[in-house]
Amino acid sequence: MQWEIVIGLEVHTQLSTRSKIFSGAPTAFGAAPNAQACAVDIALPGVLPVLNRGAVERAIRLGLAVGAKINSPSIFARKNYFYPDLPKGYQISQYELPVVAGGSVKIIQIGGDGSECEKTIRLTRAHLEEDAGKSLHEDFQGMTGIDLNRAGTPLLEIVSEPDMRSSAEAVAFAKTLHSLVRWIDICDGNMQEGSFRCDANVSVRPLGSDKLGTRCEIKNLNSFRFLEKAIDYEAKRQMEILEDGGTIRQETRLYDSDKDETRAMRSKEDAQDYRYFPDPDLLPLEISADWINRVRAMLPELPEAKRSSYMAEYSLSAYDAGVLTATREMADYFESTVKLLPTQAKLCANWIMGEVNGRLHREAMDIAQCPVSPAQLAGLLLRISDGTVSGKTAKDVFDAMWRGECGGDADIIIETKGLKQISDAGEIEQLIAGILAANPQQVADYRNGKEKAFNSLVGQAMKATKGKANPAQVNELLKKKLTE
Repeated sequence: MQWEIVIGLEVHTQLSTRSKIFSGAPTAFGAAPNAQACAVDIALPGVLPVLNRGAVERAIRLGLAVGAKINSPSIFARKNYFYPDLPKGYQISQYELPVVAGGSVKIIQIGGDGSECEKTIRLTRAHLEEDAGKSLHEDFQGMTGIDLNRAGTPLLEIVSEPDMRSSAEAVAFAKTLHSLVRWIDICDGNMQEGSFRCDANVSVRPLGSDKLGTRCEIKNLNSFRFLEKAIDYEAKRQMEILEDGGTIRQETRLYDSDKDETRAMRSKEDAQDYRYFPDPDLLPLEISADWINRVRAMLPELPEAKRSSYMAEYSLSAYDAGVLTATREMADYFESTVKLLPTQAKLCANWIMGEVNGRLHREAMDIAQCPVSPAQLAGLLLRISDGTVSGKTAKDVFDAMWRGECGGDADIIIETKGLKQISDAGEIEQLIAGILAANPQQVADYRNGKEKAFNSLVGQAMKATKGKANPAQVNELLKKKLTE
């Protein structure tokens, strides 16, 4: 039987406020256990929650960015369940009237043939809630340690419709959302610290059916690679069970990255199991039109709009524009570079996506940490475009710039290291004449139709000049001499 995978994601985004959602305790990462848990967070008798305005504003930002409805009033509810690291015995969350309702996110995927495929993923809602604490097992034998520093940390849970049909689509959606929340400055996106993590709801159904299968939820996936592998494993597991005549049990599962498998954690609850009811300590949240308009006015140009402008203004592909708008910092770097070389947008894009991005990735750095400034990169690219250095030699210059040699000045590095490209036609002709005279057999082979002989002669010319000869001129003049 052929199967279709159906996937929906719940993305937990930690909001970038300095204090918690219902208390003044700090949210900084890395503090000693329980050093950042105040009376409200540990639910001492008589304490009352006070809503963090900054958390609400960040939720509004997300809602506007995805074209959603901002609900007013919005209601906070008590979600009742027991965890050892949830002191109150309930979580303050939202259910029937979340701050953000609806909206959508567009994803772009590149096919094996290079074609670009765009798909819209609908959002159900995005609701505010507090995080629970953390149970620690590694340092305790036969016991569990409880760290309540995360208790009360503000989260915006972004829930998608079950619109994804492969792990690749789910990863593309998660990456797009990850880029967006950083772009609009509501979350730092640090997955290692738990600032951005996903739960994946996975089910399978016969291909062509419109009835949803029984879903399993895979909890707390904190990397895009784990998200992809967990979905692939879970979908295969469910298909095998159904093909053997079994049934899928609705449950919550965990992904074990060491064994590359999911395993059962608990039976999956439905909404009624949580006994939601409005929190009596929190009044309905009224969000005025003026407040929404003020937030809208402060939003930066969004990635989708910027991608479109790059494609229109610089004739870049959707893929190139997508890479360059992965973060605001990357887009700013590109724009600062291309501003100095407006006629060389593709060259700027290629170098930023290739040499710059590649070096940053190898050294685990962010674009904001790049030691080569946009002005310095533009200076190097200018020397490529005017023929001063070849593309190959430019990589050596870039390496020196990265190391901070000569103050990162491309012209000084080129001059100091003697890397200027040989573009004098007379000098190149003289060089070629010598190579042809020294290689009569390869000349004869080329004239007899062996193209590889030509490449060999080009290689000798480049080797003789230590890569400094202008490759285009070498090719042109060599062909001219060989046909005389």
